[in-house]
Amino acid sequence: MAVEKPRKSAKFNDFEKELVARPIREIPGLIEFDLPVHGDNRGWFKENYQFAKLRELGLPADFRPVQNNISFNEKRGVTRGMHAEPWNKFISVGNGEVFGAWVDLRPGKTFGHTYSTILTPAKAIYVPEGLANGFQTLTDDTVYTYLVDAHWSPDAKYTMVNAADPALKIKWPISLKQAERSEKDLNHPLLRDVEPIQPKKVMITGAYGQLGSELAKLFPDATKIDRDTLDLTDQAALAKINWREYDLILNAAGYTNVDGAETEQGRRDTWAANATAVRNLALIAKEYNLTLVHISSEYVFDGTREVHTEDEPFAPLGVYAQAKAAAEELMPLLDKYYVLRITWAVGNGKNFVRTMYELANKNIQPKVVNDQIGRLTFMDEVARAAKHLLDTKAAYGTYNLTGDGYSVSFCEIAKEVFALAGHSRDEVTGISTEEYFANATTPISPRPHFSTLNLAKIKATGFVPRDWSEQMKEYVAKLQEEK
Repeated sequence: MAVEKPRKSAKFNDFEKELVARPIREIPGLIEFDLPVHGDNRGWFKENYQFAKLRELGLPADFRPVQNNISFNEKRGVTRGMHAEPWNKFISVGNGEVFGAWVDLRPGKTFGHTYSTILTPAKAIYVPEGLANGFQTLTDDTVYTYLVDAHWSPDAKYTMVNAADPALKIKWPISLKQAERSEKDLNHPLLRDVEPIQPKKVMITGAYGQLGSELAKLFPDATKIDRDTLDLTDQAALAKINWREYDLILNAAGYTNVDGAETEQGRRDTWAANATAVRNLALIAKEYNLTLVHISSEYVFDGTREVHTEDEPFAPLGVYAQAKAAAEELMPLLDKYYVLRITWAVGNGKNFVRTMYELANKNIQPKVVNDQIGRLTFMDEVARAAKHLLDTKAAYGTYNLTGDGYSVSFCEIAKEVFALAGHSRDEVTGISTEEYFANATTPISPRPHFSTLNLAKIKATGFVPRDWSEQMKEYVAKLQEEK
């Protein structure tokens, strides 16, 4: 524990320091900053909070203050704390000096670790959520100020610890027996009686679908919802949730019937599920500083380019594609988001590979389109990629994700499934998309001709997509075991 000696004089004259950041080793995430203060015979001036400069030195980029609080303390010796409020803080001093102390109340090996220092107008500190904060004024007329990234609320739940607990080993400059403290602070619990602050919750929407069920395996403690338990288009229903308890939404919900989307009712359902619901989740993520993970599709492109990169301009063809593109357009308005753009989904429910396997077992010889080119994406890979991006704190943004390997047509995939099922590849006949839908009696959505996605960006994060053909062999083997 590092402690600076208190100054003998209340007069501040610590001018012209360089802007410097010092991460605190004892408590991960706690960062101390020296602030340049410019003074002359009239007084002094400082940039108390300059986001761009502080971010370059390590202030978390997603720290976005929404409220500024000021505590005026008339007398030397006023002591407040220790409180762990449910938000991140940037603390500084406008006048005078304070002795600041912090206790890590997060679960893990640093639980109970403390750090203390003296704050002046030339020193500030960033305090991540989960740390109990306390301070003691060392001068009269102290102005203590803090920026927070969530609005104060009377129903916010705090965790407290007693500032006088000997187990904390905090060396308060002024004896707490002589300090001015509130009755409430005097009755805070000792560290031994404090339960570690639990991590914030995760919510999975569409939790029982092909992707949602895979996400649930990797996030077993997540809150799982589907359209039967929560209507994502109902803002009133969403407002009843205590979003302060969450820090992550994994959105696996959506309308996926691309041809059904071309019907009158399907068009409404598609926009509701794939655009309106996403807008509502995005508004929540923005207001409560949550991370939103959203799943999109190569259908946002028209498929005229052989390979699609993340920054290709949108050119959606059908209703489903247009709603997906609209949802993607919302994402850059958020501070924290990941879009995983996938193709040709395969999971534990109805999908192309399973359908071809069932046709083979029924001795049905299908005609399959041979002019749509792409790669399969397995849902367990999508879940694994999402967790990788979150765990590694990869740069926020949009990432293409499919299985790795060569690009093929649906017809070639069907032939391979038939072969894996013990049938002849020749039982599958290739046909153009135009021919396949020539006699359709219901509306048909246009399909991208080329669906291959460039995977360089997600690979650069350290994620290694598995080869889709190897995954397909394993998938068909599981289908055979189910027989």
